[in-house]
Amino acid sequence: MFGGVGKPELTRPAPMKSDNVRCSSGLPGLDDFITTRDFMGAVTLLEFQRSLRKEDALTLPWLGYAYFHLHRFEKSLQVYEDLLAGSDPDTMYYLYAAVNLFYLGRYEKAKERAMRGPPTRLRNRLLFHISHRKGDETELIKFHSKLSETIEDKLSLATVHYLRGHYQDATDIYKQLLIQDRKKHVAMHVYIGMCYYQLDYHDVSMEIINPYLAIEPDSIHSVNLLACNKFKLYNGKSAEVELKSIIEQTDKSNQSSLPDIIKHNLVVFREGENALAQLPPILDSIPEARLNLAIYYLKNGDYEDAYSLLKDLEPSTPIEYILKGVVSVSVGQVSNSSEHLKLAQQYFQMVGASTSECDTIPGRKCMASTFFLLQQFDDVLIYLDSINKYLSSDCTFNINFGVALTQAGRFEEGEQSLTSVQDEQFKASYCYISHLSKCFIMNSKAWQAWELYLKMETCTDSLNLLVLIANECYNVGSFYYSAKAFDVLERLDSAPEYSQGKHGACAGVLQMVLAGKETKESLLDVISMLRHGESDRSEKILAVISKWCEEQDIGF
Repeated sequence: MFGGVGKPELTRPAPMKSDNVRCSSGLPGLDDFITTRDFMGAVTLLEFQRSLRKEDALTLPWLGYAYFHLHRFEKSLQVYEDLLAGSDPDTMYYLYAAVNLFYLGRYEKAKERAMRGPPTRLRNRLLFHISHRKGDETELIKFHSKLSETIEDKLSLATVHYLRGHYQDATDIYKQLLIQDRKKHVAMHVYIGMCYYQLDYHDVSMEIINPYLAIEPDSIHSVNLLACNKFKLYNGKSAEVELKSIIEQTDKSNQSSLPDIIKHNLVVFREGENALAQLPPILDSIPEARLNLAIYYLKNGDYEDAYSLLKDLEPSTPIEYILKGVVSVSVGQVSNSSEHLKLAQQYFQMVGASTSECDTIPGRKCMASTFFLLQQFDDVLIYLDSINKYLSSDCTFNINFGVALTQAGRFEEGEQSLTSVQDEQFKASYCYISHLSKCFIMNSKAWQAWELYLKMETCTDSLNLLVLIANECYNVGSFYYSAKAFDVLERLDSAPEYSQGKHGACAGVLQMVLAGKETKESLLDVISMLRHGESDRSEKILAVISKWCEEQDIGF
C-alpha cells in the first residue's frame, strides 16, 4: 500500500546563480522554495521563467529535479529528454532520465538509458533495483557485489530486502543508521515503521513514525503510512481522515495531480471505489495496484480479467503467490480445468510450507486450501481449527470452515459455522445452501433444509438441492421430506429412480408413524403424493396405508 524506500534518487543540480535566487519583486526565490522543499512553488516559478523566456542554464535541471520530487515522473522525464536533445549534454542526464523511467515501471528503457550514463554509484544502485524488478538474479548479485558502505547504497540494499519480504534484514540496516545519527537520520523512523507495518505490528509502526511526523507533519510517505496502519487497525474511513491534509493540498478540480500512491490507497480505503479508473494507469508505477485490481476483478466475478492481469506476474512474495492461487482456483472451478486447480494447489502449498509463513495465519490458510483442493478434509481442519479463534467473525473463513466440517462429518459444528455467516452473497450461493442443508438433515432438522429449498427460485441449483434432500433424508430416515422431494422431482422428470425413491420414502413414512416417530397427519400428504402417481406400486402402497387408516379409524 506504499512505495519502497531508499530507491534511486536524483542529486541536486549545481548551485543556483544569483539572478535565480530571488525575484525582483521581493517574492520568494528558487532557493527559498528548494530549501523549504516547496517543490510546487519551485515548479511554478521555473515554468513562469520559461514562459517569459528568462531561463538560464540551470532552469531545466532544477525543473526536472522539482518535478521528480513532486512524483510527476513523466514531466521530469520530459525535461531531461529535452536536455539530452541539446548540444553536448551532461551524461548524468541519462541517469536522471533512467531514474524517472524506473519509477514509471519502464525497466528496459531505464536500463538502456542508465547504461549510457557515467559509471557512478547512482548508476549501480539504479541497475541493482532494475535487476530486482525484472527478477534477474544474476544481474542482482552482480550489482549487489558493487554496493559500498555509503548511506545511499545501504538504503538501496535495505529497500531490496524490504521488497523481497526480508523485513528483519531491512530493519537491521535502518536501525543501524538511526543509531549512528538520530538527528540526521530521523527519516529511518518511517522506514522502520514500514517494516513493522509489513510484519503486522501496526500499533508499533504508528508509534515509531511519530518522531518524524512531529518534524515533517506533511510528509506524504509518513502520513500515508499512518493512514495504512489506521486502515489495518480500524477501517477505511479512519484511514482516509489521515490523508485529508494531502488531499486538501491538491487542487480539488484536478485530483489527477494526487501522488499515485495516494490515488491507489484511496481506492483501497473505499473498498474498490473507482478502481477501474484509478488503478490501470498506475499498474507499472505502484506494484500493489496490479494486485488490488486483480482483487477487484475477483470480487466482481471477472475471473478471466483477473487471470489476464496476473498471468505474466512471476510471484516473489507470499501475497503474490496467494493471489495467483486464488485466481487460478477461481478460473479452474469456473472452467472445470484440472490444470488450473493443480497450479493453485502448488501456489498455496509453496506459501503454507515455507518456513517464514508456516506459522502465520495466511500460511495456515494456504495449507488448508492445499488440502481442500486435494479433498483431504480432515487435514484441512487441522489448519482451520488452529486459527478459528482469530477468524471467527470472518464470513469467508466461516463458510470454508463450515464446508470442511460438513465434508468431514462434523455436522453440528458445520451448522454452527455456516449459520454464523452474515454475507448475503455467500448465503445465496449453492455451495453454502447445499452444505447447510446437509447439516440440517444430519442434525435431525430436515424441515429447515426444505425451507431453504422453498426460498430458492426454480433453476438447476434448486433441482440439485432437491436431489440432495431426497437422498440424504432417505439415508437418515427422514422419510417425510424425502418423499416430498422425490414427489417434486417425479413431477418434473418421470425418471424411474425418482418414482422408486418416492415409493420407498412413502412406505418409510408409514413405518415412522407405526413406530410413533412421525405424526399421523403426515400420511395425508403421503396419500396425496401417491394419488398423483399412476403406477401399480403407488396403488399398492396407497391401499396398504388406506387399510391401516381404516383399522385405526383414522379418516382423511
